[in-house]
Amino acid sequence: MCPAGKPLAEGERVILYREGEKPLHVVLSKGQRMVGNFGVIDFSPVIGKEEGSTMTVAGTEFVVLRPSIRDAMAGWARPTQIVTPKDAQYLLYLAGVFPGALVLEAGTGSGSLTLFLANAVGPNGRVVSYDRRPEHQKIAKESLERSGLLDRVTLKIADISGGFEEKGADSVLLDIPEPWDATVPAIEALRAGGYLAAYVPTYNQLERTVRKMREELLGDVVCMELLERPLHVGEGGTRPSFEMLGHTGFLIGARKVRVARK
Repeated sequence: MCPAGKPLAEGERVILYREGEKPLHVVLSKGQRMVGNFGVIDFSPVIGKEEGSTMTVAGTEFVVLRPSIRDAMAGWARPTQIVTPKDAQYLLYLAGVFPGALVLEAGTGSGSLTLFLANAVGPNGRVVSYDRRPEHQKIAKESLERSGLLDRVTLKIADISGGFEEKGADSVLLDIPEPWDATVPAIEALRAGGYLAAYVPTYNQLERTVRKMREELLGDVVCMELLERPLHVGEGGTRPSFEMLGHTGFLIGARKVRVARK
């Protein structure tokens, strides 16, 4: 996502950063053009310079930075409930995602988890994301394109209960209402030793999904819930915040191991 060390290039997506303000996402281009409420801007002076260079817009100085995954998430379109960053990172851990991996996802939704997957597999990896609703994938595609990671993602409109088209995947992630119906298709799509992870919001879904995973003789089945509590840091007054991000979903991980059915 961030080609560190290279000069800022024409056509590249960047953010204009100023402390205390929401970053402005723009595409660098030569010549004058309208940019939001800032009026007409010509980005020619900053093209070819190093990341971290400054430019003045409407009398205000901004730092030009390449967007990180945090920046991308901040401006993410959310027509559906998203997988939060606290859960997404641990799902990647449970699913054993690595650079260069082939990862299958069922339930594109808003594409927030797709973003984390595309960032994790790197330029040599591939994410194939399935969803039954074209309107969801349209929004996810636009957001992924803005993040600069769409070239690592293949979006497919299909119901994966009938099976994935791909085989030999390193990881499969399920973010759908009934992941137990997709467990067997996921196992068939995984290579030996590959990982299956699922994300569900309720205890009933958790129990049914884990039961199905165990019936299908998956190994290393683990379940997790993560709670996020910010800290208020001040001179001589550091303490936990009074508010926290509590339950958002349950995380499930399992592995396809070489065992025979009884």
